[in-house]
Amino acid sequence: MNQKITRSVRKEDVNHEWWVVDAAGQTVGRLATQVATLLRGKHKPSFTPHVDCGDFVIVINAEQIVMEGKRAEQKTYFHNTGYPGGGRTRTFKNLKESKPEEIVE
Repeated sequence: MNQKITRSVRKEDVNHEWWVVDAAGQTVGRLATQVATLLRGKHKPSFTPHVDCGDFVIVINAEQIVMEGKRAEQKTYFHNTGYPGGGRTRTFKNLKESKPEEIVE
């Protein structure tokens, strides 16, 4: 009798690769979707949800990332300094001028 067996990849059998993604001219959301797929490993035929099948990703040209319409002034990023009342917000436009790599992190 012919049985169909589902085989899961083991942690030892996973081959992690390095990917370089160019952020020039891409919107933040589309870039995030592409990078998340590579990090999770869903692009591989041997994807197994409970095993780390993902690859390593390097994003270049973060200073050339694009935001459509008024989103550059409206989108805010928040971080906390660790002190009480230490919440800080920055707009996409200001963050892109000073530290563009933090948009992609």
